[in-house]
Amino acid sequence: MATELEYESVLCVKPDVSVYRIPPRASNRGYRASDWKLDQPDWTGRLRITSKGKTAYIKLEDKVSGELFAQAPVEQYPGIAVETVTDSSRYFVIRIQDGTGRSAFIGIGFTDRGDAFDFNVSLQDHFKWVKQESEISKESQEMDARPKLDLGFKEGQTIKLCIGNITNKKGGASKPRTARGGGLSLLPPPPGGKVTIPPPSSSVAISNHVTPPPIPKSNHGGSDAATESHYVAQAGLELLDFSDPPALAP
Repeated sequence: MATELEYESVLCVKPDVSVYRIPPRASNRGYRASDWKLDQPDWTGRLRITSKGKTAYIKLEDKVSGELFAQAPVEQYPGIAVETVTDSSRYFVIRIQDGTGRSAFIGIGFTDRGDAFDFNVSLQDHFKWVKQESEISKESQEMDARPKLDLGFKEGQTIKLCIGNITNKKGGASKPRTARGGGLSLLPPPPGGKVTIPPPSSSVAISNHVTPPPIPKSNHGGSDAATESHYVAQAGLELLDFSDPPALAP
């Protein structure tokens, strides 16, 4: 059931790849691309790397029609399914398989060195993800295997709660709670319900302040003093305001 729910995702697509028939490996020293006929590839087409679950698939397809030419399932990298050559970073040896279980080793190569780098990194990233998923699954299984902590009450077990301002004795009354709201608290009135008003000040403020007019200068020297005393007396009367008599202190 889990296999049916797995979906296929594309990891890498390279439009130009060459396929070579390779001679059998003579020793354990590895494959060498110089032993292939690099100027005469046996097939050219498109390479596509996909993944389904933990397995990656290297698919060689026709550039125009997309028809599958060969496929190499990869369950581990680095591994026997994909090997690098000893004399170049642009060529690899992959193990292709058909539906009947038969397999063969062929060589593939990229013209651009960047395409070979992307091919290598795509496989590395996929199996790095597979490793992380395996570790997470293992940790989850270990957590499930541990004994679970039982926090439930046993039969007959009770607990005691202490809540403030509430007595736990029978017949005891709880203390009244003071209102704690967002409203304004009013201050109590003074004793007797009377408000004492302070007496007014004995000093009288002069409400109408009139600037006395300028004293004109006279051409006759003898009448200057009389004229000045007349304007001073008149200004003094205007400064006093008898419309509102001063309040007397009790």
